[in-house]
Amino acid sequence: MDIAQGALVLLIGCIVGFINVLAAGGSFLTLAFLMAIGLPPNIANGTNRVGLLLQNTFASAKFYRLKILKTKFALIVSLPAVLGALSGSYIAVHTPNSLLKKIIAILMVLISLITVYNPDKFSKAKQYSSKKWLFLIIAFFLIGVYGGFIQAGVGFFIIAASLWGGFSMVEANAIKVFIITLYTLTVLPIFILSHQVNFTIGILLGLGSMLGARLAIALSIKKGDRFIRYAVLALLVVFALKLLIIG
Repeated sequence: MDIAQGALVLLIGCIVGFINVLAAGGSFLTLAFLMAIGLPPNIANGTNRVGLLLQNTFASAKFYRLKILKTKFALIVSLPAVLGALSGSYIAVHTPNSLLKKIIAILMVLISLITVYNPDKFSKAKQYSSKKWLFLIIAFFLIGVYGGFIQAGVGFFIIAASLWGGFSMVEANAIKVFIITLYTLTVLPIFILSHQVNFTIGILLGLGSMLGARLAIALSIKKGDRFIRYAVLALLVVFALKLLIIG
């Protein structure tokens, strides 16, 4: 890799970090870029995790210092998410994912409707019955499976589940980056042991994405819930159409 290519990786990382922390879906861009520069899909999928770990660790620490991260809830739902991610990452290193991409695109459209239609009703629902906890545990386990498998777009599902848990968009965003940090830390060794990580590119992506994450946090706090909601909706539509039409 020459200097120009390295600079391009840093730039892509910055853009992706901004998209991921402001809303979600940046990994669609990362995977497409990594494959375009010659990485096989499996190595692109594993290499992406290095950047994600750096990006989300930085964002989690920032949200925690700003007292936006709801640590207790995030830790509880992280456990099933991590267990799911371990399962998903094992599947990822052994099987293709074309069918799952189509299914996830359809689910994204449904989530976009949930996110925009009367979202305030979610923020009123901070009463946690046993049935609600059961739903959340199952939901975050399945989210973890998908995150461990392909990652791209998982943030949309975490945001939707966190909204249903009664949190604002800004709080849901903080919960999202925290959960992704924990399960990425857990599943990355699986990709490393399977020789599916390019560390040079991954670290460059991570350095760029940390800058993008910093910008996204500042913007999300300044603009608030409504801005983030529409940013999420716009990216949901773009990436769902990409999966359905392009594949």
